[in-house]
Amino acid sequence: QVQLVESGGGLVQAGGSLNLSCAASGRSFSSYSIAWFRQDPGKEREFVAAITRNTGYTSYTDSVKGRFTISIDNAKSTVTLQMSSLKPEDTAVYYCAARFGPTRTKGYEYGYWGQGTQVTVSS
Repeated sequence: QVQLVESGGGLVQAGGSLNLSCAASGRSFSSYSIAWFRQDPGKEREFVAAITRNTGYTSYTDSVKGRFTISIDNAKSTVTLQMSSLKPEDTAVYYCAARFGPTRTKGYEYGYWGQGTQVTVSS
């Protein structure tokens, strides 16, 4: 079992920055990948970014490239999503998810999920 707890959401003006954290605990997850997804009401869940713990490999959806950075602190078992140049369309509930093996972009390929944290970007 893996437990994931997100934190760091909030309200920010367009152009601003926000950092989200995902703290992982439970089963040893050296071979895990951790991803961030987001979902706005009425829209489908969307892949945002992911990182593989043991290789540091990262992937991003096109709309956040150059604005978001995903990183991992292995000592603290924490994944951080640094978000900058935020836009109103980034508004959503952000979820952290984990899976064994390499990163994937489909939510159904992740077996562990956090409870989500709201990010609201005002125009």
